[in-house]
Amino acid sequence: MPFASLKSSSGRDLALAGCAGLGLSLLGALPASAHGVAGAGLAGGFSHPLTGLDHLFLLVGVGAASSFVSAQLLLFALAGAVIGAFFGVSGGGLPVAELLAALAVSGLGVLILMSRRSGHPPSIPAAGTVVTVAVAIHAMLHGHEASGASSWWAGALLASGLTVGVTFLLLRRLGTAWTVRLAVLLTVVGALLALGPIGLLAGAGAGAA
Repeated sequence: MPFASLKSSSGRDLALAGCAGLGLSLLGALPASAHGVAGAGLAGGFSHPLTGLDHLFLLVGVGAASSFVSAQLLLFALAGAVIGAFFGVSGGGLPVAELLAALAVSGLGVLILMSRRSGHPPSIPAAGTVVTVAVAIHAMLHGHEASGASSWWAGALLASGLTVGVTFLLLRRLGTAWTVRLAVLLTVVGALLALGPIGLLAGAGAGAA
């Protein structure tokens, strides 16, 4: 049984999910980044998080971790989205960001698996930090990729909120076994996605030599 179901009512969980969704919708007012490479408009924004495997699995991972550990992690995800988005649209960046984005997916899977193995819920601040950092990295990349204006962000955030919400509610019904299976998948997929950036870096190093 997920830890969160032992600590809070379904009504409170849904309220937290609604609060996070409302907050995410406010990010639609963010301006587009000058680094825009994604399709413009509401439809382009909506499809963008769903067509990138790293973004999609990250969203599923947030829903899974929030379902298994605590619905409070949804609020940490919101904080990461705000921080990362503003950092990205302001032109901020991180070294090997694509590699970090892939590893963030694995990080959420490992968080669930470690929580399951220990048999007791992790510290909410510690788990929340993992979620915040993971989401912030992906939100930063969205800031680099954004195209259009507020409509692009509205579409991207709508798709993100739906993916996280559906995952959260579905896993609450399916139970622990399915969440653990998904956590294993997230861990493996993140590692496989990380091989892409590593290969590119190795190729660049060989070319420079």
